[in-house]
Amino acid sequence: MNDNYQNLANAIVLSAVNDYRKGLQTLTLYPKDRTAKYQIKQIEQFFRSEFYKLLTGIDGEMLIGKLNEEMKNKGVAI
Repeated sequence: MNDNYQNLANAIVLSAVNDYRKGLQTLTLYPKDRTAKYQIKQIEQFFRSEFYKLLTGIDGEMLIGKLNEEMKNKGVAI
């Protein structure tokens, strides 16, 4: 039963990671896109939240940094 909860927690975090990447890509194409800016801000708040800490042991600040670095390496302006 615990595996099911862990799978759900992993899916929630992975979904946030994918949405964060998409938001950064959108801002590269449309730097003034308010929706993408808001989405990124909300996801960063999630990565810093207590709920996120319950879902995973991965440091949220470190994850934000790694995702930003990954996108820069792909040529996405941040």
